[in-house]
Amino acid sequence: METEDFAADAALFARLRAVWEDVDPVPVDLVDRMVAAVAVEDLSREYALLTLVEGSHLSAVRGEADTATLQFSDGTTNVLVHVTLAEDGSRRVDGWVDAPALAIRLAQGDREWSAEPAEHGRFAFEGVKAGITRLRIVVRDADGELNDFQTPQFEV
Repeated sequence: METEDFAADAALFARLRAVWEDVDPVPVDLVDRMVAAVAVEDLSREYALLTLVEGSHLSAVRGEADTATLQFSDGTTNVLVHVTLAEDGSRRVDGWVDAPALAIRLAQGDREWSAEPAEHGRFAFEGVKAGITRLRIVVRDADGELNDFQTPQFEV
């Protein structure tokens, strides 16, 4: 009995599929568009918008710049970073994230620093060496889902 029901259901679904393929066929370029959409999403995440608020273009007028302020955004999460030079030559990185952050890491090559998010999304790293740096922040979005926010590489 179950085999007959299964065969009847399969035949019905096959006829239904044929009708829909005839009435509303899958667009020829659907696969290509989906691959492009996924690729763009990855690019958006990897290359978050970087806006230099203050920095090197002013150093020629002001002399040696001891600070830089950077803003990163992926359209959902915004991060503001302020880098200052410490007396010992290391850098202090202060930042603010506008989404609830669960984990914040600053990475330079093989080395990583962790920071606990404080009130209003504030975080800080001390004793950071000069070099190419990236921030990785796990945030909770408005729907409660976890997202991995990564900045492009920047120099401190």
